[in-house]
Amino acid sequence: MARMKFLCDAERCIACNGCTTACKNEHEVPWGVNRRRVVTVNDGVQGAEKSISVACMHCSDAPCIAVCPVDCMYHTEQGVVLHDKDLCIGCGYCFYACPFGAPQFPQQGAFGLRGKMDKCTFCAGGPEPDGSQAEFEKYGRNRLAEGKLPLCAEMCSTKALLAGDGDVIANIFRERVTVRGKGSEVWGWVTAYGKPGQGQPATQGGTK
Repeated sequence: MARMKFLCDAERCIACNGCTTACKNEHEVPWGVNRRRVVTVNDGVQGAEKSISVACMHCSDAPCIAVCPVDCMYHTEQGVVLHDKDLCIGCGYCFYACPFGAPQFPQQGAFGLRGKMDKCTFCAGGPEPDGSQAEFEKYGRNRLAEGKLPLCAEMCSTKALLAGDGDVIANIFRERVTVRGKGSEVWGWVTAYGKPGQGQPATQGGTK
């Protein structure tokens, strides 16, 4: 059984926020909640700036599951970390336990009012029947049940954000690291097209 994971290649991320926009649009995410966000370090420092797309990483040993007092956080058979909003009491323990800041309080309602937690679902819906209206209203679209991957990864223009079976995306990233160079070669263009004047054919490693 595949274990679903995210992996973001910081060498390819251009901080376009296409992943964030795709997620909010696909699932009609509530105002004030970003299930996915882009973080930039060394912002404005030439040659040192890096960006990475961050969401729930669907940990194999998830701290949010460990601290939830009502057991509303759970693993699916595919390793996706989901939560049951009918059980959630909005205590915020998962928010404090998560190193990625994935679970969030909704911002609607009176100031300081806490509601049900919201988080990235890996486009896998929730405990309601797959594809039901109740599932969409609480968790968004269930793309995994449709045989599709999360839209944030599919919409990534530079293929920086990878999603799928952890072993598969780890192999893709490993191949990228072994073939890419520095500067303009960091995307593997030399591997794909060869050096100027050589006319080498494209290889699989440079097209990923």
